[in-house]
Amino acid sequence: MPARVVRIYSNMTAFTNKRILLGISGGIAAYKSPDIVRRLREKGFEVRVAMTRAAREFITPLTLQAVSGKPVHTHLLDAGAEAAMGHIELARWADTVLIAPATADCLAKLAHGIADDLLSTLCLATAAPIVVAPAMNRQMWEAQATRENVAVLTARGVAFLGPGDGSQACGEVGPGRMLEPADISAFIAARYNSDRLLGLSVLVTAGATREALDPVRFISNQSSGKMGYAVADAAAEAGARVTLVSGPTSLDAPFGVERIYVTSAKEMLDAVMQRIRDSQIFIGAAAVSDYAPKDYAEQKLKKSRDSMSIALVKTRDILADVAALDNAPFTVGFAAETNDVETYAKEKLSRKLLDMIAANRVGVPGSGFGSDDNTLTVYWSDGAERLELAPKLQIARRLIGIVADRYREKHSAQNP
Repeated sequence: MPARVVRIYSNMTAFTNKRILLGISGGIAAYKSPDIVRRLREKGFEVRVAMTRAAREFITPLTLQAVSGKPVHTHLLDAGAEAAMGHIELARWADTVLIAPATADCLAKLAHGIADDLLSTLCLATAAPIVVAPAMNRQMWEAQATRENVAVLTARGVAFLGPGDGSQACGEVGPGRMLEPADISAFIAARYNSDRLLGLSVLVTAGATREALDPVRFISNQSSGKMGYAVADAAAEAGARVTLVSGPTSLDAPFGVERIYVTSAKEMLDAVMQRIRDSQIFIGAAAVSDYAPKDYAEQKLKKSRDSMSIALVKTRDILADVAALDNAPFTVGFAAETNDVETYAKEKLSRKLLDMIAANRVGVPGSGFGSDDNTLTVYWSDGAERLELAPKLQIARRLIGIVADRYREKHSAQNP
């Protein structure tokens, strides 16, 4: 048997050293730009911001400086910076130029090669790919001049994100809304993903289940679903087709992920089993209730006695059921423990015939249930890797990297 392997990962992210120059032109959607910066930085990107004069009418450079951690670039002829040809250096610095929002005026300048301000000059001077997220009134978007400009830019390789369709600041409804910051940042991340799960279908469960006592009350747990959602997000970034079976949560579905809502353990089991045959990888990150009330009261139980006994029955073990299937997918479980984490995780790995298990200690301030951060130790039959405390999306990316490696290893062994 190979030696047991333990690796400790630092807080590096998948996109460290990737540099995004965010250009902001003068539209009302500029109020969303700080959130784009924040989300890109959460993913590990280094972000710098260039603003047009009109953009500064909608949002201040100070706001963008606060969220980016870098000085904001606003003038083409900045005496200090231009002594060293600052706009050329900035154009060379970027790995990707993202313009969000991109107004009709901005698109027209790019299409016709006009360079009369910092942002338009940067776009002419850069060799980096350019991505634009249009935002304008629906009539402006549908105007013939704009359509021709879009066609010119598309032919040159400029990537368009949106626009979306919906209500606009002017009161009209139609195409022209800038996409949401989460979707824009996810697209940028996808440009840099490793494609480690490209062509594979991944089924993920997330969140707590609720087992009803009566029409008002239920038994559940403290899982927020954040870790499972981060895992689904990271799997999608890695190129997989991802289905997320989610218990009740207020979280938004990750970009490009199909989400199936369920409430109870039975509903989650049914949703998983209906889809598992089409999946090569199953990641059971949900905190599924181990027990459910034996009886359901059709009417609200009244507070009439000093004590009450509730009979409980075991729920089906989704993880074990999946692992026991003929031609089972590569199956990854989670173990949230309050003590003896390694012992319980390894026992669960063996007993349920899992390929891998990700374990963490709950009840520790700053990680686990409800927190934005987590720490995991991942175990398989002959090894382990430890993921130190970091934001859950970063942890999820590292976990997906391990899953991809172990999946390929197992697949290669089965198909030499």
